[in-house]
Amino acid sequence: MSPVAVNGKTNGLHASNGVAKSHADGFGTRAIHVGSEPNPETGAVIPAISLSTTYKQDGVGNHKVHCQTLFRISYSLRSKGFEYSRSGNPNRNALEATLASLESGGAYGLAFASGSSTTATVLQSLGPDAHIISVNDVYGGTFRYMSRVAAENQGLQTTFVDLESADDETILATFRSNTKLIWIESPTNPTLRLIDIPRIVSLARSTPASPLVLVDNTFLSPYYSSPLLQGADIVVHSLTKYVNGHSDVVMGALILPAHHAALAEKLRFLQNAIGAVPSAYDCWLAQRGAKTLHLRMKAHGTNALAVARALQRSPHVEEVIYPGLATHPRNDLAYRSLSPHARKYVDQYVAQDGEGGFPYGGMVSFRIRGGAEEADRFLTATRLFTLAESLTHSAALRVWLSCPRR
Repeated sequence: MSPVAVNGKTNGLHASNGVAKSHADGFGTRAIHVGSEPNPETGAVIPAISLSTTYKQDGVGNHKVHCQTLFRISYSLRSKGFEYSRSGNPNRNALEATLASLESGGAYGLAFASGSSTTATVLQSLGPDAHIISVNDVYGGTFRYMSRVAAENQGLQTTFVDLESADDETILATFRSNTKLIWIESPTNPTLRLIDIPRIVSLARSTPASPLVLVDNTFLSPYYSSPLLQGADIVVHSLTKYVNGHSDVVMGALILPAHHAALAEKLRFLQNAIGAVPSAYDCWLAQRGAKTLHLRMKAHGTNALAVARALQRSPHVEEVIYPGLATHPRNDLAYRSLSPHARKYVDQYVAQDGEGGFPYGGMVSFRIRGGAEEADRFLTATRLFTLAESLTHSAALRVWLSCPRR
């Protein structure tokens, strides 16, 4: 079950023999081609939408293997062909191959019906009475599942820690013998706090428990950040956001590196057994969205930097939080955390820009002078920004950030 190349294309790390090839296709090339090989039967260059829920068997347990098989590639951990659409579907297999290729260092991709069901599956895989460490500024839906669902249903214990600012001794003191996972968001939602991923990985590896390190990479996307290259064991995405990018799909995903084949198989089993899988049509839409991810993320980043600079100049703004700003206290960490392909783009941008700072994703947080009343007035007065839940729509969205966890 080692990862292999897809039609000769790799994600820059893994080839069929486990050794990097001398040539690796770029991010945009992989986004367009991996998982979208022309159909050998019809010549179609875009995958068809496969709505069938079940598949003909040539004999008892003899499942037809599609001759196009991504389906041959172990990104999807499947070799026996299609049986039932909850267990595997051509569109989901194709999307999962795309995702594993885009997340640099990735070998196995698993798609789920939502980001929340992705979170639930990971935490359920830990079993009963486990302990985890989570960044204290974690997404509200993740906090809710950890503290109100997993805690009650499986005895999960969660210690919320300031992984951005706490010193090593403080973080190490939170580890227990049953600590099985560290949950990181970087940047966090919504305050954009930055976590030094290699530092946390090093701390985790230094303890007897040696827990897995998971990074929610939703806010930066696989374009700007590659947590697996920084030592993380699992990357999680809400595909609803940047990867799909058009606010018409709810979906989540896990990406794992080649050395976690057994863990990927366990999570694949839970994906099928629990059944929180996305539809074929949603997978088709998300894969279509992923094809332009690199182009959209460059535009998101340059626009966000321009907005952040403008907000800094406004007398109505108390604070602007955008790690790409030269004035941000963790701007150096933001640069160090860039993926190899994003760093190349950022270096080119900085050489031509000359104003300081660099594109670092499309999310900007800021505090308006005058408190909640002025913030409320602002949110209902803008023309181009739509007041709505979620983020990363192709049109701009704005949300009120001072919401209690629920």
